[in-house]
Amino acid sequence: MKRLFFLMLILPFAAVAQEGGTRFEQHLSWAQAKEKAKKENKYLFVDCFTTWCGPCKQMKNEVFPQPKVGDFFNKNFVNIEVQMDKTAKDNAEVKAFYADAASIAEKYKVKAYPTYLIFSPDGELVHQFVGSRRADDFIAVANKAFKPETQYITLLKKYAAGEKDPAFLRAFTAGAADAGDDGTRDKVVAEYLASQKDLYTKENLEFLGSFITSSKSKGFEAILKNPDKVDAILGKGKASNMLTPVIMNEEVYNLANSKAEINVDELEAKTKLKYPSVDLAKSFALFRVQWYQYYKKDWPAFQTAALSYMRTYGNDVDVNTLNNLAFTVFKNCHDPACVAEALNWSKRSVEDTKSGVPSFIDTYANLLHKAGKTEEAIQWEEKAINLAPEAEKVNYRNVLDKMKKAEKTW
Repeated sequence: MKRLFFLMLILPFAAVAQEGGTRFEQHLSWAQAKEKAKKENKYLFVDCFTTWCGPCKQMKNEVFPQPKVGDFFNKNFVNIEVQMDKTAKDNAEVKAFYADAASIAEKYKVKAYPTYLIFSPDGELVHQFVGSRRADDFIAVANKAFKPETQYITLLKKYAAGEKDPAFLRAFTAGAADAGDDGTRDKVVAEYLASQKDLYTKENLEFLGSFITSSKSKGFEAILKNPDKVDAILGKGKASNMLTPVIMNEEVYNLANSKAEINVDELEAKTKLKYPSVDLAKSFALFRVQWYQYYKKDWPAFQTAALSYMRTYGNDVDVNTLNNLAFTVFKNCHDPACVAEALNWSKRSVEDTKSGVPSFIDTYANLLHKAGKTEEAIQWEEKAINLAPEAEKVNYRNVLDKMKKAEKTW
């Protein structure tokens, strides 16, 4: 069953690989994993997670099970998961890895979760990156591990040795951002910008757009002062797209996360007055959905906001958002017309992932059931059960039992 937009549940250590998804080697010690990678001449991929990590669960449920992710990682890596914290519920396999997990955390400075470490077949750390990602981006970042010019650890060593070529600094900045090394990233961005005589080139503007971290950064100021010039070089609306994330974070989400009471209409008007040249309409439309969904739990207002957002911007929504909005409608909204629209969102998420993510299929099945299409719902829930990890099958079976008894699942 579905899952919050940003916060997910915990990730079990010995996950059973889903058919078509990423295959994690179970029962291997750290030494055995390295030995296996060397013997098979494969890189070693290490997923470092904790049981309290929300993004870890998101990756577990919605990214690692996807066939295209499995195809890439199973072909190129020996894959293992390492639980980095300790809990009273840890099984024998997790406990046996305690010492190695602590050693990995200390030696490779693992502080954020999830952190992904990639070792060459010879056991040398060559690449690392952090955080939850969409499937295609996840594959692209992991793919950097195979080339010295894109391996973060290799770039880090060159930078420490004094490499300052602008082209190198650009590549290194991207690696530092992927690795969650914000201090190094900001330092290198400043060094690169200082080396440039003209910031308003296509290459430099694209670079700035990738690494704007606050409204006080040089890149933010450069784009805000000359949005027409930026759009002329990069395309209509690009200036607003680059500035919007920082503006929304500083002016809106920081306030919302402080648990302050917000009048969304007034906040939108105030923010637009401060940044009149920036198109904030889409971002505020999404914030309205999130405000009523997560902060207020006002389901009638959520329904209105979600329908408005999807009718206006739905063509550009990613599969995770489709699934999360659809499931929220299933759980909390009872207007048949709204359920029907959410059913279409959910169907898109299933189709776009080629029916490979059980949680997405479960959402779709539940919406079919709520819409009165129970026979079809049962067929889809059975598909979710077949794809789900063994530890999660019981949850789907409970849903299926209710469907077969014509009971509510919401």
